Amino acid sequence: MFGLTTGLAILLIACLLLACIFEFINGFHDTANAVATVIYTNSMKPTAAVIYSGCLNFLGVLTGGIGVAMGIVNLLPMEVLVDSNVYHGVAMILALLLSAIIWNFGTWYFGLPASSSHTLIGSILGIGLAFYFLPGTIGGNAVNWDKAKDTGWALLISPFAGFAAAIVIMFVFKRFVKNDLFYKEPIPGKKPPLPTRILLWFTCGLVSFFHGQNDGQKGVGLIMMILIAIMPAYFSLDKNISLQSINTNVIVIEKLISTTDTSQFGKEEFKNFNSVKKHTQHFSATTLGKTNAEAIGEADRFELRKDIVKITKGAEKLLKSENVAISKADATLLKKEISSAKKLVEFAPNWVIILISICLGLGTMIGWKRIVKTIGEKIGKQHMSYAQGASAEIVAAIGIGIATAYKAPVSTTHMLSSGIMGSMVAKKGLKNLQRGTITNILLAWVLTLPVTILLSGGLFLLFRAIL
Repeated sequence: MFGLTTGLAILLIACLLLACIFEFINGFHDTANAVATVIYTNSMKPTAAVIYSGCLNFLGVLTGGIGVAMGIVNLLPMEVLVDSNVYHGVAMILALLLSAIIWNFGTWYFGLPASSSHTLIGSILGIGLAFYFLPGTIGGNAVNWDKAKDTGWALLISPFAGFAAAIVIMFVFKRFVKNDLFYKEPIPGKKPPLPTRILLWFTCGLVSFFHGQNDGQKGVGLIMMILIAIMPAYFSLDKNISLQSINTNVIVIEKLISTTDTSQFGKEEFKNFNSVKKHTQHFSATTLGKTNAEAIGEADRFELRKDIVKITKGAEKLLKSENVAISKADATLLKKEISSAKKLVEFAPNWVIILISICLGLGTMIGWKRIVKTIGEKIGKQHMSYAQGASAEIVAAIGIGIATAYKAPVSTTHMLSSGIMGSMVAKKGLKNLQRGTITNILLAWVLTLPVTILLSGGLFLLFRAIL
C-alpha cells in the first residue's frame, strides 16, 4: 500500500479507523443537540428526526469546503512534526485520536453535552506541548500559537454569545408571537400546531446542516493529518493543481513583499521577510519545468509543502505587522495571491469528505437519547418549551454558520446548550436553571481542555517511547 511496510499499513488503517470512530461519536454526541428539540417537542418522530438530521449533516460536510479542516491541521505545524521517522507521526495521531475518543465517549455516557471541538483542540495542543519534554529544540515550534489563539477565542466566545442571543430571541418571540401554547411545555405524545412544527423542523435542519459544515470538517482535518503524517509523499500536495500557476502566485507574493520599506523592520519582520524570499527561491527552482506534483520526486514533495506554508504564513504575518508599509491595493492583491497559493496544500480528496460524511451521518442516527434528555429536561427547572427550543436552535445555526464562514471551529454543543440556558433565564431568571445539571455541564466544559491536554500529551510520550 503506497510502498508502506506491513506494519505501517496496519497502523495507517488503525488510525483511519479511529478517526472514523471519533467522527461517529461526534455524530451521536454533538448532533444529538440538533435533534433534541424536534424529538422532545413531539414535532418529529425520533427515527425520522435522526435520519433527517443525518442527511443534512451529510450534505453539510459535502458542501462545507475545507477551511475549518485546514485550521485543525495547522494547529500543529506538520512541516515541523513530521520528521524522518514516520513512526513519530503515528505516535502523534494515535495519541490525539485516543484521547479525543476517550473523553468524548465518557461525557456522552454520562449524558453531558461536552464539546467535541474543545476535545479535539485540547488533544492537539497536548501533543504540541508534549514536544517540550523531548530532547532537542523542536518543542519550541510544536504549537502554532497564533492559530491556537484564534481558535481559542472562537470557542470561548461562542457560549456567552449563544446565552445572550437566546435571551434576545426569546424577547422577540414574546413581542410578536402571542400564542400562549408556544411558551408551554410539550404535552407527551401530542404534536404541536403545524406552524410550530415547521419552525422546529427548519431550525433543526439548519443546525444539522451547519454542524456538518463545521464539525464534519474537523474529521476531514483529522484524516488529512493522518495521511500527511504517514504518507507525506502522496498527500503533501494536491496533484490536480498546476505547479506553474502556484509558482506565479509565490513570485508575485515575493515581489509585493520586496517593494515594502524595510527600514522600520524589527527582528521578527526580517525573519519573515527572509523566510518568504528563501522559500520562494527554493520553490521556483524545484518546480522549474514541472507541471504538477507527480512530476516532483517523492522525497521533494513535502519540502514543497513546507515552502508554501512558510511563504504564505510569513507573508500573512508581514501583512499584519504595523512596521510593514504597504498600499491598500497591494495588500488586497497580496491576500488574493496568498489564498491562491494555499490551494496546493489545503485540500482533501473527495473520498475523505465522503467517508467523514457517512460516519457523521451514521453516528447521528444511533446514540442521541442521553443528550436529548439532558437538553430537554435537566437544564431548566421546567421542561423545554417550543419557543425555547426554537430560540436555542436559531442561535446555534447562526453562530455555527458565521464561524464556518470565517473558517473557525466552533462548538455546536456550547452554542445550543448555552442557548437553552439563555432561553430558560429569559423566562424566569437564573432561578429557572437546575444548579446540579448546570454545574456538571460547566465542569465538563472547564475540564475538557486540561484533561485532554494531559491525556494526549501523556499518550504521545508513551507511544513515542514504544514506537
